[in-house]
Amino acid sequence: MSQATDFVIAPAERPSLPIEGTSARFPVRRIYCVGQNYGAHAREMGGDPTRTPPFFFSKPADAVRVPGEPVPYPSATERLDYEIELVVALKGGGANISPEQALGLVYGYAAGVDLTRRDLQAAAKKEGRPWDASKGFDASAPIGVLRRAEGGGLPRGRIHLDVNGQTKQDGQLADMIWNVAEIIAKASQLWRLEPGDLIFTGTPHGVGPLSRGDRVEGGIEGVGTVSFTLS
Repeated sequence: MSQATDFVIAPAERPSLPIEGTSARFPVRRIYCVGQNYGAHAREMGGDPTRTPPFFFSKPADAVRVPGEPVPYPSATERLDYEIELVVALKGGGANISPEQALGLVYGYAAGVDLTRRDLQAAAKKEGRPWDASKGFDASAPIGVLRRAEGGGLPRGRIHLDVNGQTKQDGQLADMIWNVAEIIAKASQLWRLEPGDLIFTGTPHGVGPLSRGDRVEGGIEGVGTVSFTLS
């Protein structure tokens, strides 16, 4: 019998997501994010929407906020942007996974928002510095209820986000430059993926700023919704 570990401080509770139709929870290990994976968004950010290899950044697992948890306006920014995204939750992992194998690793999907300190990101880009402070801050990953994948197929349809009842982003998952299977395969060439990993798959065009008190409501056809009021 293994001996219990004696920690000098109490370890933090592992972040987790609610799952549709069950009281069970999905434990979150790591969060990977894909940048500029929709052509129109790449152009609005000054990028090239051709099929260049996807690039990744990350958020800490405890950046997750689930329905009912507060999402505060972060410190050290004067430009906080919303980005609605399809989030993929993995039940399996590995390294150098093929696109054909990738969908078999998916547990489910959720709607999420990649909150971004855009002013800090712009400064980091200008200086060639890492994006950590602009992307990986506290409460920067609000996510809705996780819906289990059925039949191994890819979600298809509309992805949108409203702020105070006005539609700001409105696109189609089919507009992604790299699809879910290709994203998983590429990520597995850079890291060994594990059960509990989440992947944010990019955002359509129309990103913009938020203010304290704004009500954010996003949805993905066949997947679910995400909503919060920025405090």
